Amino acid sequence: MTVIIGTSGWQYRDWRGAFYPPKLPQRLWLEHYIQYFATVESNNAFYRLPELETFRKWHERTPADFRWAVKASRFLTHIKRLREPEEPVARLMERAAGLGPKLDTILLQLPPTLKADTDLLRDCLARFPGGTRVAVEPRHESWWTDEIRGLLERYGAALCWADRDERPVAPLWRTADWGYLRFHHGADGWGYGGGTLQLWADRLAATWTDDEDVLVYFNNDPGCNAVIDAVRFADAVQRAGGTPTRVPTADQATGLAWDPAQKTPGLPATA
Repeated sequence: MTVIIGTSGWQYRDWRGAFYPPKLPQRLWLEHYIQYFATVESNNAFYRLPELETFRKWHERTPADFRWAVKASRFLTHIKRLREPEEPVARLMERAAGLGPKLDTILLQLPPTLKADTDLLRDCLARFPGGTRVAVEPRHESWWTDEIRGLLERYGAALCWADRDERPVAPLWRTADWGYLRFHHGADGWGYGGGTLQLWADRLAATWTDDEDVLVYFNNDPGCNAVIDAVRFADAVQRAGGTPTRVPTADQATGLAWDPAQKTPGLPATA
């Protein structure tokens, strides 16, 4: 099992001095990020879908092994609420095509008030080009039915596993031969406890085989907790018998320095 580990976005101001060197211009943060991670989840596409040229530049600025997950625009998921998906899906895919083969997955995060609707989800999934990996993150309990599970399986779409308060917020269904996991925040502040991270690593190892992959993103960005927990999770994956992609370590990342026993990062020893 290969576990591709990254964070949900990379442009967070409070990461300066904790992950990014204090004097590094923000326009170069992506170049710094890709030295230590092999993937990122682009959350800004949810709020404002980037132009094709932006996606093309991201392709040019990242190495060949880098993977992008793109969160679908809120116009599709939250304004249209999956209705009439043909145009917004086509626009999303036309622009994200600028990433070329580095586009790994489209994430559909549904509104917490959107109740299960098999027809709506089926019509939306059917609009994506064949071979597109789509992860679906429902957030209303009405979605947890055998009918929805079967629909995801038929389309090869992954049910997004998610953690909030250090517990699952969705059934741990395997609906595709690949997986997608998001960490939102821990039970005591934003950071995660080591026991919880190990439990999730063990769950992944018990669900996916050696030749399958799982994308994992940390969305607990305040205080740079996402970076810290990504590093700790990579260790947990190795203990579970999996293979994590690259993550920073305290002694190699220029701006990263923290006490592993703490849940919040410290400032770098040298500026």
